[in-house]
Amino acid sequence: MAPRRPAELYRAPFPLYTVRLHPRRPLAITAGGGGAAKTGIRNGVHFLQLEQIGGQLSASLLHCHDTETRATMTMALAGDVIAAGQDNSCHILRFSLQEPEGPGTAGKDGSGDKGARRRRGAGGGAQGSTQSGAREVRVESLQRVRTDFSPDALQKAVRFSADGALLATGGADGFLRLWEFPSMKKMLEFRAHDGEIEDIALGPDNKVVTAGRDFQCCVWQQDHLVTGLRWHENLPGIPDKAYRYQACRFGAVEGSAGALRLYTVQVPHKRERRPPPCYLTKWDGKSFLPLLTRPCGSEVVSCLSISDSGTFLGLGTVTGSVAIHIAFSLQVSWGRGVGQPCWAPNSPSPLVCPQRLYYVKEAHGIVVTDVAFVPESRPGRELLGGHEAALLSVAVDSRCKLHLLPTRRSLPVWLLLLLCAGLIVATILLLQLAFPGFL
Repeated sequence: MAPRRPAELYRAPFPLYTVRLHPRRPLAITAGGGGAAKTGIRNGVHFLQLEQIGGQLSASLLHCHDTETRATMTMALAGDVIAAGQDNSCHILRFSLQEPEGPGTAGKDGSGDKGARRRRGAGGGAQGSTQSGAREVRVESLQRVRTDFSPDALQKAVRFSADGALLATGGADGFLRLWEFPSMKKMLEFRAHDGEIEDIALGPDNKVVTAGRDFQCCVWQQDHLVTGLRWHENLPGIPDKAYRYQACRFGAVEGSAGALRLYTVQVPHKRERRPPPCYLTKWDGKSFLPLLTRPCGSEVVSCLSISDSGTFLGLGTVTGSVAIHIAFSLQVSWGRGVGQPCWAPNSPSPLVCPQRLYYVKEAHGIVVTDVAFVPESRPGRELLGGHEAALLSVAVDSRCKLHLLPTRRSLPVWLLLLLCAGLIVATILLLQLAFPGFL
């Protein structure tokens, strides 16, 4: 049975391009805008409070941070610090949450204007507005650095390291730039790709993976090329430059503390009347050898997210669809039915892979610009409300939608053993009735 249409969690007064969830607070941060064009469309970063109300996850607007004429296209989060890609620059913002002041209490500056303000509504809060009766959000601009120098300059990717000490940026000029954080001192700058950098992933041992529009996905140690990934070498009938890399992400390995896998998305370079499938590839996180590749549908993938535990992969497409897959392994998951074929290296024939667990066609009806899983921390688990996972998606249609994955049903081991024992006893009794003297 197909999942129900996803709930609309929030609607912004401008196109949305990115969404992030705080790992330790029930807080979602989404951003976008209309850019510098004089269309009357605002630009901003919106802070949303997430909570369970009547058994359903809901979002309420806490704060609107105005970004003037700059639309936020990319965003990374490290604690209470945001790295926002706006035009050719990376803006570093720090936010803090404060408890609301009592009724009739003036703000810290002595005027009530900067205390908690009345919300105008989910569709169009004023710049600096904060929901009445909720915690107050204060946003401070720390630094701004230029991260792209091409004629059509645009920062396309930004990523914090796991410890928050390093920030990586990439853009339309093909240069990878590494910055010390929080000083934002440039550590390294070099051309990683001939053309735009689509995505960046920071891995173990200070390795950086970059995906570019030049058909390359590269692993770097400082400015030295460690290896170039070759996802299709062991697949039959896929020529060079038929696909390009769209996204790359490191994910945890469930049940293996400290271990990582790299996941990449490959999309067709050219549009065709009968579109070929997109592919997901899983790589060893240390050797960067391909472990498994599988098709993930013919809709062109636009964005990728991985759950904290590494169990689920979330995908958004250019046609507005949203899907959740198991972070697949070489073993078949029979509990969900038979899925599409996939290939393991040096395997002459396709293996059977699990089906995607969740799929909604045209959930947005226009390109999905970002997806993010609800964290699996204690506050995140409280928001799930009995569901196994929750994914937020944003799109150019200004909507943030919620995708819930029901908990998969499974039989307890004790019940399975009891059923097996009962089956054995029943078989013996039937044989005794059919062949008297069998025992």
